[in-house]
Amino acid sequence: MTNLILATDSYKQSHFLQYPPEARAISAYIEARPNDFADEVLFMGLQPYLIDRLERPIKQADIDEAEAICGAHGVPFNREGWQIVLDEHGGYLPIEIRALPEGMIVPTGVPMVQVETTDPRLPWLATFIETALLRAIWYPTTVATLSRQCRLIIRAGLEKTSEDALGQLPFKLHDFGARGTSSGESAGLGGMAHLVNFMGTDTMEGLIAARHYYGADMAGFSIPAAEHSTMTSWGRAREEAAYANMLDAFEGVGKLVAVVSDSYDLDAALTGIWGGSLRDKVMTRKGTLVLRPDSGDPVETPVRTIKTLWDAFGGTINAKGYRVLDPHVRVIQGDGMTPSSIARLIDRLIEEGFAIDNIVFGMGGGLLQQVNRDTLRFAMKANAMRDAEGAWHDVAKAPATDPGKASKAGRQAVVLEAGRMVARRIEQVADTSHRRPHRIRPQGSDLPRTCKPPHPLHERRQFCALSPERLCSSKPRPLPRRQSDFEPKHIHFRWP
Repeated sequence: MTNLILATDSYKQSHFLQYPPEARAISAYIEARPNDFADEVLFMGLQPYLIDRLERPIKQADIDEAEAICGAHGVPFNREGWQIVLDEHGGYLPIEIRALPEGMIVPTGVPMVQVETTDPRLPWLATFIETALLRAIWYPTTVATLSRQCRLIIRAGLEKTSEDALGQLPFKLHDFGARGTSSGESAGLGGMAHLVNFMGTDTMEGLIAARHYYGADMAGFSIPAAEHSTMTSWGRAREEAAYANMLDAFEGVGKLVAVVSDSYDLDAALTGIWGGSLRDKVMTRKGTLVLRPDSGDPVETPVRTIKTLWDAFGGTINAKGYRVLDPHVRVIQGDGMTPSSIARLIDRLIEEGFAIDNIVFGMGGGLLQQVNRDTLRFAMKANAMRDAEGAWHDVAKAPATDPGKASKAGRQAVVLEAGRMVARRIEQVADTSHRRPHRIRPQGSDLPRTCKPPHPLHERRQFCALSPERLCSSKPRPLPRRQSDFEPKHIHFRWP
């Protein structure tokens, strides 16, 4: 669905008739309101919206289609307004978008994006785009935030038990969520958001999205792995042969292969086959076998698996005093993993004296699908209106029935106070007009129409690995276009 005019809620088609007659511009912002899921979020997803939606000008056919649909649907249609967009602005929306850099860790209650209209005849555009813009941001930001929560939990376990915590961390949470998402687009955006934190994925749409939107040649990696069909097709009587085939087919120095081992009896497979009849074959290989229990208690089953492998294959005690399996064997647990169960599993392994080196975690629908807009309480709200005299007036809601849904009044700035990002009215922020805002222009044109800023994915990874204090340092960093503070002009996307 590529018609920007129809990428909105039906009732917004009537809003051009509802704003006060003196309205000449509207400002609106996006934030994740305080919630029970996370105190801070990893901002992600604006750039795909800019490329997919705002870089493509509307055409006469879009206006005609939208008028026909709205008429049959029972809602008004602002043909005059959309003709202005087409005839006088080349089909590009006359709006200005200012945003924090993607990949930044943002406290809840702090705006990430602010939109302002620039044509006094079209003030309604700022909130008209809410549906598509908010959707573009809340989903990848929520997935990235969830993935980051897992990263923090896993990192703590590695730092306590491993001699190579940072070296292992990028591959410690694998994305298996593609089949559990509602669409291929969701798989792409969610899978891409996960790749800001980790580099392990089986969601190939995420790789394509990272390449298309952020120029990442290859953002994630995987290994050969069995599924139940490839094992059970051999029949129970040939279970050992199925496993041996995996060892032979994917042998090589430094190579890994994952084998699901619970098709019939996990414990029998661990003791009788992997630790029994195939033990010598495993130990003489040049690569690593990764065993996957895929059923049972998501905490106790992998703990029991690792203990059984220790008994069969042995290992070493590292410098921190934790047991590390022989390098020929490792475990991946992808069933039933959530931030809570990952934390419990890590605690149990530590309790049993095992380093987190021994295990990799995986998540499926719990990573890419079991989130919604209310997970982080995302909202986009109007916060100011400019009148015919050029004066800005506050716009805000303050429902007595739910004070938690109160919105911010006045155009917003984001500043540092005591090392923490906070939202302040733009009038309260010291003048920074000497700083030139970043504007994106297409090749061979003086009109700032394009919206494909060269922000590669690795910048998002660097941002999310840094604390706000480091990001706000005046010391030079290898990231382009970063300002020394967070007032609204660090990134400035503008259309005529």
